[in-house]
Amino acid sequence: MVKAKEELKEYIKTDNCWYQPASWKAKLIDRISSNNDLKLKKFLFFLRKSEYHLNNSKGSHYHTYLYWYYEGKKNRMGRKLGIEIYPNCFGKGLSIWHAGGIVVNPAVKAGENCTLHGGNCIGNKGSINVNPVLGDNVDVGYGAAIIGDVYVADNTVIGANAVVVKSVNEAGKTVVGIPARENRKLSAFEME
Repeated sequence: MVKAKEELKEYIKTDNCWYQPASWKAKLIDRISSNNDLKLKKFLFFLRKSEYHLNNSKGSHYHTYLYWYYEGKKNRMGRKLGIEIYPNCFGKGLSIWHAGGIVVNPAVKAGENCTLHGGNCIGNKGSINVNPVLGDNVDVGYGAAIIGDVYVADNTVIGANAVVVKSVNEAGKTVVGIPARENRKLSAFEME
């Protein structure tokens, strides 16, 4: 949770850290050409500002007003990009590579340095409101979904279009398929 200004600066710096225009000319070209990477960085900026002011708004009209201001800016940018992420879901270092179709339930809790590749759904099953918990360094492939009361361990890679409905308790695993299961290497005999 972002509570202090120093934390806010660190979160903003580490989110989508791969997007660093090399010069002022590159920044100008990105602004003029309406580069999607710049829009993603702005969305994350508004998300973190919204989190900061929400977490400090108890009894403060100043922070409450600024929370609603940045939440509105985040939501407008999110509608343009097709992204729906609520405050306080992800730790610092969130990376979003592609816009479009990203939906995260407000009750989801994810660790630091998570990566979303686009077209992701992370939330409950619909019948009960129990949501996933993601560890640190989780990489969610394009089109992947994480549904229900599941835990995804640290350093897990979820393959493209995988549907995770069971917990991945062992760190450093790669899961693929529908329903998602551990990816194992095939022997030469199985490949024939």
